[in-house]
Order: sequence, then structure tokens, then C-alpha cells
Amino acid sequence: SLGDYFKKESIAYSYEFLTSPKWLGLDPKKLSVTVFAGDESAPRDEEAASYWKENGMPEDKIAYLPASDNWWAAGPTGPCGPDTEIFYWVGEGLPPEGSNKGTDSKNWLEIWNNVFMQFNRIDEKTLEKLPKQNVDTGMGLERTNCILQGKTSVYLTEVFQPIIKAIEALSGYTYGTDEEKDRSVRIIADHERAAVFIIGDPKGISPSNVGAGYVLRRLIRRAVRHGMKLGIEKAFLAEVAGAVIDNFKCAYPELETNREKICRELTAEEDKFRITLKKGEAEFQKLLPNLMKNPKKIISGKVAYNLYETYGFPLELTQELGAENGFTVDTDGFKEAERKHQEASKSADAGQAKGGLAEQSDVATKYHTATHLLQQALINVLGDQVAQKGSNINNERMRFDFTFDRPMTKEEIQKVEDIVNEKIKEDLPVTMEIKTLEEAKAEGARALFASKYGEQVKVYTVGRDVKNDWFSKEVCGGPHVQHTAQIGNFKIQKEQSSSAGVRRIRAVISGGLPLENS
Repeated sequence: SLGDYFKKESIAYSYEFLTSPKWLGLDPKKLSVTVFAGDESAPRDEEAASYWKENGMPEDKIAYLPASDNWWAAGPTGPCGPDTEIFYWVGEGLPPEGSNKGTDSKNWLEIWNNVFMQFNRIDEKTLEKLPKQNVDTGMGLERTNCILQGKTSVYLTEVFQPIIKAIEALSGYTYGTDEEKDRSVRIIADHERAAVFIIGDPKGISPSNVGAGYVLRRLIRRAVRHGMKLGIEKAFLAEVAGAVIDNFKCAYPELETNREKICRELTAEEDKFRITLKKGEAEFQKLLPNLMKNPKKIISGKVAYNLYETYGFPLELTQELGAENGFTVDTDGFKEAERKHQEASKSADAGQAKGGLAEQSDVATKYHTATHLLQQALINVLGDQVAQKGSNINNERMRFDFTFDRPMTKEEIQKVEDIVNEKIKEDLPVTMEIKTLEEAKAEGARALFASKYGEQVKVYTVGRDVKNDWFSKEVCGGPHVQHTAQIGNFKIQKEQSSSAGVRRIRAVISGGLPLENS
């Protein structure tokens, strides 16, 4: 209601709809409510309590709770006000005398919330009354359905039972026999249903690292982890998705239309994350003995970020694993570590765009040209989805980050290494020309730092630029070798995750011819 009626009518309408035989016909003896207890900025909501009593709610079924339970706000300033919440008894028989949400949280299920937008918050200590008193009300459809069926949980209704049966079949676990495992089943069922609808919508999205795509990725990853906790070792999300689709396709035919897409997206994300998860959890278990020595039970932001940066292990999973072992995570420290990493990466990227290396030596110059060969070899083997995300070079080794959504196979790693060494042995010339950025791109040159270049750029070509017979062409600040035999033997030491959707290769070179005029 936007100014038409307020607490008196809202409470009367709610109570009538719930208890009247004409409407839902719920037993009034199984209802209890909560109202705002008051604090230094706003008074106890006796007004709402009095209207509940007028409608027949006994005094002992009205609980006065603090702002954390019964106060709604749009933000630190703006519209706000007290609310009243309605609960239904799902325990055995009738609720004991004196029992309400304030005395027993387990057996009272919230089904309705009336928010009374009564004030405008000017600052932390100042409230003013709104010129119009508004009501924002929300009733839980699935919870009301659950109550009308005499169930104690929405997960016991036909909305979730087919999904849970599919999880039981895959895990061999029977829902309702262990609370911790029950929680995992509920998480999988809830997150799986959400993921299916997000992907299956006509304008559905895919898992990603930004925006709604990241929300979807988090839902999928959490479901996968709880599947593993239930002992499901194989990819399972696509099978459970089938149960979701079958259960809802009559009302939502787009789910059936997009069945193949839904299952494909879920399987791809699950396969990728299972590898990340195993590595990250194994590393976390290695860290646990030292973490347990900290009496404050706090995982530092630096440790959490290292798990993310090195193993692609998301912050929210570190938080969940930590909570299972009694730890919290220093999220501010995580953000600070992330900020420092980003600043360092930007500095390194800017330096490379200008031709700067960590060490301006002959060896570093050889490594620099090797990154060009490596990137093109990766594209040849893995496809055009490969794009450089950063690199780090010193006299001892090179590190190269690139976009790719799964670990490389041993065969792929070997093939990339062989291609690079083949081009080194061919002793291809490395030449530089000054061109406009547009000309460089038109010729097929890769330009990683396009926004940082001026109008004129250096274009380095590896190979004989006759009839486009070149191996690699990139916009780059240099420096580079004059011909590839100067690089020497190229060896990939390690391929691993850098972050979600980004892989990292560490490689070394040895031997090679001396650089000219060095």
C-alpha cells in the first residue's frame, strides 16, 4: 500500500487471509508474530502489537525482537521502519503455552512479513516521519504451500522431492537421516534449481567471472562441493538438472527447449571446478595445522588470496571451509592483497607495453621473444580462446598467463613445447616495423595493450613476412632477439591455474646463440 492504508488494515487483512475458512483456514492457535522491540532511534512498536491483539492474537504469542530481526531499511539513509513477521508452528501438536518465535526458533516457520515504511532516516541518529505511510508485504508461496500440506519443510513438498530423489540416487544417501548431509542435499537441490532456471531462460546467461554470471558460477561451485561432501565422485549436475527440468517443464517449457544447453553448461563448469576444488582443498588441508595454531581463528587475507591467485580457489569457498573448522576470513585483507596484486600487474603490463622488462639483460630479452612464440603455439594447439593475461620475466625463468577454461593435457603441453622449439631451430628472423595501430591490426598483429599505445606502434614479426608467411606478429615495445636460434632450448616446467578461467605456464630456456651488438 502506497499511502492508502497502514498497520491497522495490513494486520487485519493478513490475519483474515491466513485464518478465515473462506481463505486459507489455518489454525489461529498455531500462529505467532514478532514486532519491533524499540531502540534509541525508534520506539517499541506497541501500535502493531495492539492491532494483533484486536484480531485475537494472545499476548504470549507476540514476541518483541530487536532491529536485527524487525527493522527494514533501504540503506544507511532513506525510507525505513519496523516490520511484523508472522510464523506458523510446524512442531508436534499445538505450540506449548508461552511458546513463540522469541522462545523457540526451530519449530516456528516464517510465512509472512509486513514492512511498515514509516520513517525517513536522515542520519544515524535522526528519523523523520514520512508524509505517506507505506506497507511492503511479502508472503512465502512455497512455505505457505508447505504448511497447507502439513509438511515441516518446503523440501518435503512436491516442489523439491523429485530433485532430492535424484540426489539420493546419485549419492546413495537417504534424506532425513543425518542433519549435516541433509544440509548438503538441500543446498544442491536449491542451487541446482536456480542454476537450471538461470541458464534455461530465453535470455539466460552462462557462468562467468562478472555480474550475474559470477552469481551463477558461485551457485554451481557450491553445489559441486556439497555433492563431493555426499561422496558423489563423478560429474552429477546434468543428471540432477534433468529432474529439475522434468518437474517444471509444464509450466516453463523453455527448460525443455534448452535442456541440451543447460546440461552442457553445467557439465563444463562442473568439470572445470572439480579440478580447482581438489587442488584448493588439498592445499587448504596442508595449511590447516599452522592455521590451528592461531588462537584468534582468523585466516589472513594474504593466505586467502594466495589460494585464489595460485589455485583459483574462490574467497567464498575459503570462507566456507574456514567456517567448518571454526575460522573467519579477513576479507578486508583479501581485498587489499588483491589490490596490490592488480597494481603490480598493471605496472608490469605497462612496462611490457613500453618494452620494459624486470631485468634488461640478454637472457631476459630471449625470454621476452619466447613469450611471443609461446602465445602463438598455444593458439595453434588450443584455439583462439587463448589470450595473454600477463607475463613475468627475469633471468631465471618466464611466467605466462593466458585465458583458457581447463587444465592442459600432457599431450597439449608437449605439443606446444615442440612447436616453440621447432620455430627456434628454424632460426626465423625477428623484425620490427613502425605502423599505426590500425595498420598493425589489419595485418593480423595481436595488440594486448591497445589502450596504452600511441598512434604509432612497434610491430614485431617472427618469420619471413613474405606472402604472410610469418609465425607470430605482435604490437610490442620490445626488446627482442634478432633471430630465434638465439633463444636456445625451451622447456615448460609447469602448467597450472592462475585464477578462474586463467592458466599459467612456467618455462625456462637454456643455451642459444649470443645476441648481436650486445
